[in-house]
Amino acid sequence: MIFSFTVVGIMANTLIAPAIPDILVDLQVTAGSAGLLVAAATLPGVVVAPAIGLLADRYGRREVVVPCLVVFGLFGGLAGFAPSFSLLLACRLAQGVGSAGLINLAVVILADHWDGADRARVIGQNAAVLTISLALLPPLGGALTDLAGWRATFAPYWLGLVAAAGAAVALRRSPRRDVRVGEQVREAFAYLHSARVLAAMASGMTLFVLIFGLILTALPLHLADEFGLGATSRGLVLGLPAVTATVGSLGLGRLTARFGARRLVLTGSAVLACAFSVIAGAPVLPVVVAGALLYGLGEGVAIPSLQAIVASAAPSSSRGSVVAVWVGGVRAGQTAGPLVAGVAVGAVGAPTTFLVGAGVAAALLALQVASGQPSARADGPVVVPDVGSDTAA
Repeated sequence: MIFSFTVVGIMANTLIAPAIPDILVDLQVTAGSAGLLVAAATLPGVVVAPAIGLLADRYGRREVVVPCLVVFGLFGGLAGFAPSFSLLLACRLAQGVGSAGLINLAVVILADHWDGADRARVIGQNAAVLTISLALLPPLGGALTDLAGWRATFAPYWLGLVAAAGAAVALRRSPRRDVRVGEQVREAFAYLHSARVLAAMASGMTLFVLIFGLILTALPLHLADEFGLGATSRGLVLGLPAVTATVGSLGLGRLTARFGARRLVLTGSAVLACAFSVIAGAPVLPVVVAGALLYGLGEGVAIPSLQAIVASAAPSSSRGSVVAVWVGGVRAGQTAGPLVAGVAVGAVGAPTTFLVGAGVAAALLALQVASGQPSARADGPVVVPDVGSDTAA
């Protein structure tokens, strides 16, 4: 059930990515609008995600995740009927409000029930579910586009309502915390103020600028313009990184026990820099595929390692808030990335855009090495295991 939240949440952009060129042509908007289409589903999370975290800590996980699934499924499904680009964006914004609480709450609930290397293992499994979805959803979206038009790619979003019904039945009710909002915010801020969380937030924001800007926005346009690929073929290429990402995520528990989360984050940043360089200079499609597979490996070890570092930085009483604020920063990256990439592709082309992205990833790696952050060791307030809250969650 927890993994299903991740599957539904990741559908927001990956399902429609292969259909983006068709949507732009049908609704008569320019290529620069691709960034708006992707960013619309992530922008609300910048503000909403932290609020959802506070609500989940205060009222319980189930009481928050069920409404999120309802909003996501309802407005995601309705988006397929939008007669204009502006109404499509409006539905996507509303859908983004629901998606703001899904992936982060899945991580929070997992962290409530596992500790140490086991926590890294299950978060890695959750990331593997995410990446398997990334492998399946783009080809599905591309096939639906070719078979029935781009509007058909929005039909699977109605599954959010099915997941909401299942969550309402399967998840246990959590006890409400009898604490003032101001006190709750102060408790969470004490953990958010640590160098570990701040560095993890900066790293996550930067990586998602690159992921959503380059892979989900620039790459579909590049595949269509430079290699003449149709929607189904674009979906297959976009789904390939999930193969290597799944390999990295499933081995996260063993890799973390051996090397530590920090080294995995550094390795992921280095691999992403190399992958974007490969795609930037690719003369033929097989080289692009090789770069995409390399990218998937970097994402598969870096992102869940950052999630594990943040989830381990606070007890369950503040974990929802801390992880949600991290997700808010990530959402900012997810929103900015497509907007910047859309403009960049229109101005200098996709290869140059990927080359700049490689430079950004390399700069991030240099800062991570120089600062010693994010560190997997506790450098903020002492975290005391909250067994009672973990069980109740």
